[in-house]
Parts: sequence; structure tokens; C-alpha cells
Amino acid sequence: MLRSSLLIVFFLILGFLPFSSLQAQDPQYSQYYAAPLYLNPAMAGGELTGRVGFNYRNQWPSIDAQFTTFSAFYDTYLPEYNAGVGFHVMQDTEGAAKLRSTTISGMFSYELKLGDNSYFRPGFQASYIRREIGFYENLIFANQINETDPFGPTLPGADIPGLGDPVGMLSLSFGGLFFTENLWVGLSAHHVNEPNQSFIDGISPLPAKYSVHAGYRIPLGEGSMRGDFTHIRKQRYFTPTVNYKRQGPFEQLDVGGYFYVEPLVLGLWYRGLPYKPVNNQSNRDAVVMMVGVNLISGLNVGYSFDYTVSQLGIQSGGAHELSLSWTLPNSYQGKPLRRDTILPCPKF
Repeated sequence: MLRSSLLIVFFLILGFLPFSSLQAQDPQYSQYYAAPLYLNPAMAGGELTGRVGFNYRNQWPSIDAQFTTFSAFYDTYLPEYNAGVGFHVMQDTEGAAKLRSTTISGMFSYELKLGDNSYFRPGFQASYIRREIGFYENLIFANQINETDPFGPTLPGADIPGLGDPVGMLSLSFGGLFFTENLWVGLSAHHVNEPNQSFIDGISPLPAKYSVHAGYRIPLGEGSMRGDFTHIRKQRYFTPTVNYKRQGPFEQLDVGGYFYVEPLVLGLWYRGLPYKPVNNQSNRDAVVMMVGVNLISGLNVGYSFDYTVSQLGIQSGGAHELSLSWTLPNSYQGKPLRRDTILPCPKF
């Protein structure tokens, strides 16, 4: 009864969250399952043991308006509470103006067993976001241009007290994840309180971001024997996935799949919504190609390249992304756990 009530309350909260029409976008990762805590706070502790990871993305390196993002995370499982906790740190630098955002997040999830091999995990996240930009170092205003020599050196900026000071925000987010042995469906809602991100006196809410992600793991039969003493055959499977995102007027859909032949992982997917333009611009983004390895030691390494198909074209340099994570040895071996089912989401 308690579990059913918790589920009803959780979905009612998500159902009444307001959608925003303001324009802004959070950083994104192509290897979104390699950044699980950034994708959905309900994934905190999902491996039933400790996990540490790092992600780096460099988008459009061939032009001045490139975007670079670095993040690190740690999460673990607390069997005595049937819960997961996690911590996530991210720094993102955007465009020629070098808008820099630093985010520190903490999250909590709880696992509910719904039936045989079926589970639901609600999650909550609280984040502190600090944004800063060098107004007079990275931007040029009209009063800095010398009328007698417009192409010469710029004049010193006329500092206005408070203009361009760093902005601090508190962001609240929620998530949920349903999964079985081979299927998962997740949803997340970030920045539901839409904090004010304005650098000047005024209101500029950070729009809420919504995501729905799902996939299904299709076994392809067993491979050869592992080269250890486990007497277990290597795994092989194909996993089609989708990830829909909406933030303000921007919408995107990642659709593709992963082919896993232990320990090699190959991924290919398309990102965009070409049938739904934004501001009369075609909503095409990239074709993403990925290669990685999942080792039985718990080490996971991935590299992906975004082949840009938007109007910027491949001359932008596309995007390079690296991920590294390590699932720590299970310190709860020999102790009873609530489930034996492994979360089927890919490592990348």
C-alpha cells in the first residue's frame, strides 16, 4: 500500500510541473548513459555498489564558439536503507564569450520492488549552479569602440557596479526509472523551480528540462568462454535506445543502438528532430559514432564522435567525447540484497 501511494504521489508531482517557453539549453552528452547521474537522479546507486566516473566533451573545436564540458561523479548503494546516493560536479564553458557554469549536485534515490524482476526507482536532486562571464574581458560594447579608429584597439570598459557579477542558483530536479531484466523506461525533470539566471537586474528563469529515455536489451546468444576462472561465457546483445529531451522551445531526439560483443561496445545513433524546426531553422544535429570497452574488472572506457549534419556542417569540427568509469568491487557480497536483476542500461 505504501509503495503504491509513493508511486501515485511521484507521478502527480511530475504531471503538474510547468513547461517553460523560454530559450536556453543545458550542456549535453552524446554518451548520456556514461553520465548516468546527469541524465537521471534515479540512477544514483543503480549498480548496487560504488561507482566513479569522468566525462569530457569538446564541441565544434574548429570554430571560436566552441563548447567544452567536464564532469565527474560518484555514487554508491546503501543496502540497509535500500537507497542510493550520488554526487556530481560539472564545469561547462560556452561560446566565444566564455560563459562558464559550475554545478555541484547531490542526489538520493530509493528502490521499490513492483513484482518478479521489475523495479521502480524515484530520485531527487539538489544542485548549486554558479555562472560567470567576463563582461569587459570577453565582450565588446558600443562605448568601447573608438569612433575615429573603429578597427583599432578597443577602449576600456565603463564598469557598472554589479553588472556581470557571478550568479548563484539553487536548482531542484526529480527523476524516475522503471526497469526489468532487459527493459527500462526513465523520465527526469531538471530545474523544476526555474531559478533566475540573469546577470543584471531582472528576471531570466532557467527553463525546466524534461527527458524521457528508454531501451530494450536483445540477447544475441552466448560467446566464447571468458579467459578467467568464472566458467562463464562472454555476453553478446543488441540494445536499441531512445532519449527525448525538451527545454524551452528546444526539442531533440536521440535514436539508435549499441552492439555489445564482450568486451567491445559499438554505438551508432542520430540526434535531432528534422520535422520540427526551431525558429525556422532545421532541427538536425549530428550522427554519433561510438566505440568502447566494458571490462569485467569494472573499468569502462568510451570515445564518440559527432558528425555534424546541421547548417554548421562538419567544418565545425563535430564533437569529441571521452568517458571513463569504474564500478568498484562489491563490498556487500554475501549479504542479502533486494534484487539480483542488473540494471540493463548501457555503460555508454
